[in-house]
Amino acid sequence: MKLRFLRFVTLAFFFSISGCAQEKEEFHFDNPLALQRADPFVTKAEDGIYYFIATVPEYDRIEIRKSVTINGIKEAEPVVIWRKHDKGPMGNHIWAPELHRINGKWYIYFAAGSAEEKWKIRMYALSNESKDPTKGQWIEEGQIVSNRDDFALDATTFKLYDQRYLIWTDRASDTIENTGLYIAEMTSPTTLADKQVVISQPEYDWEIQGHRVNEGPSALIRNGKVFITFSASATDSNYAIGLLWADENADLLDSASWHKLPEPVFFSNPDLKRFGPGHNSFTVSKDGETDIMIYHARNYKEIDGEPLYDPNRNTRARVLKWTKDGMPFFGQDLSDNEMSWKEPEKAKK
Repeated sequence: MKLRFLRFVTLAFFFSISGCAQEKEEFHFDNPLALQRADPFVTKAEDGIYYFIATVPEYDRIEIRKSVTINGIKEAEPVVIWRKHDKGPMGNHIWAPELHRINGKWYIYFAAGSAEEKWKIRMYALSNESKDPTKGQWIEEGQIVSNRDDFALDATTFKLYDQRYLIWTDRASDTIENTGLYIAEMTSPTTLADKQVVISQPEYDWEIQGHRVNEGPSALIRNGKVFITFSASATDSNYAIGLLWADENADLLDSASWHKLPEPVFFSNPDLKRFGPGHNSFTVSKDGETDIMIYHARNYKEIDGEPLYDPNRNTRARVLKWTKDGMPFFGQDLSDNEMSWKEPEKAKK
């Protein structure tokens, strides 16, 4: 009864900030979309096809699934497009691939350790000129070299006006062992400009549970702002999503342009059996009108051993809502199904 009341209050609050009634079942996702797939990334191509890419629990390969719908990802056949090296760089801990279409070419950004030193994590890129990324030839573009070049991973990219940016994770302090978020302009799809700035590092209690971590950034440009979600703390039930934002006309290479909420926006909810949600990405509905959040989570709290090697982070999807003042509403106290409602046309006016 208490949970039902809490959900009622949360729904009532959301209706008040959105200013309209909602229509049910417009976006019901067949969750989980993919079992044992962490750090999920979904992109919708120009022809409307959805492509799904994620970390596999063996950390040994990169695979892509394609579907005409988001729900179709669940039954789509994975196509392995690349495997780790037997020795040297790109030989271990293949993590967090992202698939991006840039200047008529597909690029995959991913993190990898060395076969001999699995924690020597760096950022790498693959490219493919095929229209369909599950076909054609993937070429190794090598390492994306950053200035810090210490523990570089989780690269994501976005374009604002005529400039493309990369945001990634690396050590962000010379005095405390942590990871933070860096941003730089891109001089090509695989190279960075020299100015590289830390825009976030762990500072609040919820960001330092188990490990001092800011990682897994994802960008969404809406309502005159550049929003960046990121994940913090260890990859167990402490894992949670935070939010940064900057005005789209601000200098994104000035750390003062970025604002961070002091509390997480999406985190474990035992009542919903959602534990350690994190490393999300964003895509859009078929009509391009509704933002969809793709994320991973476990359905249990207790983990034996190192959380990184527990395979059961499953990919899920939910609608991302917006408040009247243009901020994202993640629905922390609502299930994926309760967030799978679409605003009627009159709400957009």
